[in-house]
Amino acid sequence: MDKGHGRIEKRTLRATPIVTAHDRWKGLKQGFRMTRTRTTNGATTVEVVHGITSLPPERADARALLDWVRSHWHIENQLHYVRDVTLREDACRVRKGAAPQVLAALRNAAIHLLGNVPARSTPEALEWLQLHPEYAHKLIGIPQSE
Repeated sequence: MDKGHGRIEKRTLRATPIVTAHDRWKGLKQGFRMTRTRTTNGATTVEVVHGITSLPPERADARALLDWVRSHWHIENQLHYVRDVTLREDACRVRKGAAPQVLAALRNAAIHLLGNVPARSTPEALEWLQLHPEYAHKLIGIPQSE
């Protein structure tokens, strides 16, 4: 159960090792159903999601699966925030041909490279590189000019 951002959210996860797709999904060990009940401003919504995993129940019970699903979304949300807000991906109006995929690949490369900058956040790393262009050149493999 979580409370914050003006909402109350309750998550319930049920897992089972009884799955019928073993022959089609090599390594499949269990399936699960997670129910999210969210109340915001007095309105309640219920969402049900299903998933599968190669982890056996001995390694991942329902509690562990719930924690992993939540941590996955935490990581996803952080990445999307960097892409959408810091790198302004949603503001990009490129829509034709392969250009959107190319730009997404370049943004992914930039995020990876920014992880090597001595900064606490992506915006701070971008600012630091503006002040130290020689380091930016080094990051992408451009030789130092004399």
